[in-house]
Amino acid sequence: MTSITLSVLAEHIGADIDCDGSAVVVGLNTLENANAQQVSFLANKKYKSQLADTNALAVIVSPKEAALISGRALIMDNPYLGYAKAAQLLDNSPVPASTIHPTAFVDDSAVIGANVHIGPNATVDAEVVIGDDSSIGAGSYVGVGSSLGKGVTIKPNVTLYHHVVLGHGVTVHSNTVIGSDGFGFANDKGCWEKIPQVGRVVIGDGTDIGASVTIDRGALDDTTIGKGAIIDNQVQIGHNCQIGDYTAIAGASGIAGSTKVGNYCIIGGAVSMNGHIEICDGVHITGNSMIAKSIDKPGVYSSGIPATDNREWRRGVNRYNQLGDLFKRVKSLEQHLNEPD
Repeated sequence: MTSITLSVLAEHIGADIDCDGSAVVVGLNTLENANAQQVSFLANKKYKSQLADTNALAVIVSPKEAALISGRALIMDNPYLGYAKAAQLLDNSPVPASTIHPTAFVDDSAVIGANVHIGPNATVDAEVVIGDDSSIGAGSYVGVGSSLGKGVTIKPNVTLYHHVVLGHGVTVHSNTVIGSDGFGFANDKGCWEKIPQVGRVVIGDGTDIGASVTIDRGALDDTTIGKGAIIDNQVQIGHNCQIGDYTAIAGASGIAGSTKVGNYCIIGGAVSMNGHIEICDGVHITGNSMIAKSIDKPGVYSSGIPATDNREWRRGVNRYNQLGDLFKRVKSLEQHLNEPD
């Protein structure tokens, strides 16, 4: 297990320290559950009351909350960022050895960089290029002509179809499929005629893709994901979509084909987007929203209805169904009022 001193941790996360920094840190935990060798953090005011009783060795806090701590404090403006950097430093996830497992298949035409790990029963197909310091997890498949940059991490049981391009430092989690066919069919008198999908999927540097995500290849042009994007579990991205740099998409969201999402957007969980629309930079869409048309101004957008008491919800639905009749009555009254005496 990784262990460091408080002073080293404070320097790494960019925090001021108000105590002796020689104490040794062996891990991170919540305010409620941390022990005397673990560091915690306060990023949500909901848990402020736990500061008084925590057993943590030290707490990462903002300057405003530092006075509430009787013990050690690591003080910085963004405690949650401090927690993220501390977690990176203390991460004890297993690091695979830079070896190719005997049960892996690597085509003779593939180009494999230095310090690459290829796990048991993984397949690297023809003309694949894998950059230095990358890892291909057990049971994963990298399709013909795909190209992976340096420091790419492919977790177990990932499928990359042919001609998928991943930039440097991309992470793809288990059971994700990248480059599957988009939903392209032509209707011929009720029968569906398959349209081959000949574009690629191109993913920018540093993007993190969760588990069980599906990203369809382009029908003609490429499907593209920008650099530094984060995509949560069970997200569906249709063919020819373009997702901008540093955009975040939360779990169970679905984006229909040929939709463009700008840079620095935040898409909440279970959001649905129509195809062939454009979302400008800096848009935040809250969970369970249905986006049916383009958005050209940054800001927060919502359409999902929060849950409420069933009786109140039923009354609301009934009133909604009465809006058509109410509109007609108001229109009739306005016409009556506007009639000459």
